[in-house]
Amino acid sequence: MAEGQEKKGIIDSMPLFTKELIAGGVTGGIAKTAVAPLERIKILFQTRRDEFKRIGLIGSINKIGRTEGLMGFYRGNGASVARIVPYAALHYMAYEEYRRWIIVGFPDTTRGPLLDLVAGSFAGGTAVLFTYPLDLVRTKLAYQVVGSSNAQAKAIIPLEQLVYRGIGDCFSRTYRESGFRGLYRGVAPSMYGIFPYAGLKFYFYEEMKRHVPAEHKKDISLKLVCGSVAGLLGQTLTYPLDVVRRQMQVERLSVAVKEETRRRGTMQTLFKIAREEGWKQLFSGLSINYLKVVPSVAIGFTVYDVMKLHLRVPSREETEAAEAVTTR
Repeated sequence: MAEGQEKKGIIDSMPLFTKELIAGGVTGGIAKTAVAPLERIKILFQTRRDEFKRIGLIGSINKIGRTEGLMGFYRGNGASVARIVPYAALHYMAYEEYRRWIIVGFPDTTRGPLLDLVAGSFAGGTAVLFTYPLDLVRTKLAYQVVGSSNAQAKAIIPLEQLVYRGIGDCFSRTYRESGFRGLYRGVAPSMYGIFPYAGLKFYFYEEMKRHVPAEHKKDISLKLVCGSVAGLLGQTLTYPLDVVRRQMQVERLSVAVKEETRRRGTMQTLFKIAREEGWKQLFSGLSINYLKVVPSVAIGFTVYDVMKLHLRVPSREETEAAEAVTTR
């Protein structure tokens, strides 16, 4: 009983933004780990088109399982979780903070989907800027394939040079080879993509929740459905920029691309992919991403709402009312 009261006291003493950071971080870690195998295959589809796309989803699963074992499906997931925990924590917390700041700063602002779109967009951009190097490392680790075929090996650097020994090794080698700018290679398409994606994700989720009858507001199954649809719609509209980002991130691992012909900017990369590999390559891995996004976004929004209840986070209406009183 005493321990329960002590725990309750600790939770109640936490600042609101701290509770939102914790809720967001836990949400990100759970959601990302749940779909890590599909994320690995999606990255390989995006960046190793000839080797993996031709054998399809089932063939890719068999290949990874045969050559790398069970843990092969989680290659790069350590970096992914290390990135997603602070990313999700910042994303959800920043969304709530931006939303409150807009309401307090512009009292006449309509409480509606446009507010969620703006707050979600800026929150996504903020989170990306702070955590992008970890996303770069995650992609490079996931790109590595043990036992690549000879045909593919001609297009990549030797295995002994390719395989990073871990997150720290990947960070240090990337910094030595390309400097600070190398750690942010591909950040432009990430920013272009995250602003509409993050905004649309919150927009669709909150808009659909508004149409849920009051007696079903706490129904977890409905939250899962709303989150799934929000993720699917947002991802479909911004997916080509995700492909561009991945290819820019792993470009330096390929010796087949000469320095003078390397893809540079976001739009140049996008048009070059469409011209040389076909516009369908801009949607490569999208079907797998649908399988990933449905549980990931659904789990994310649902866990976040549950964590807020567990951490005794006041409702938005209560928080906004308190903010309004303090600013008078």
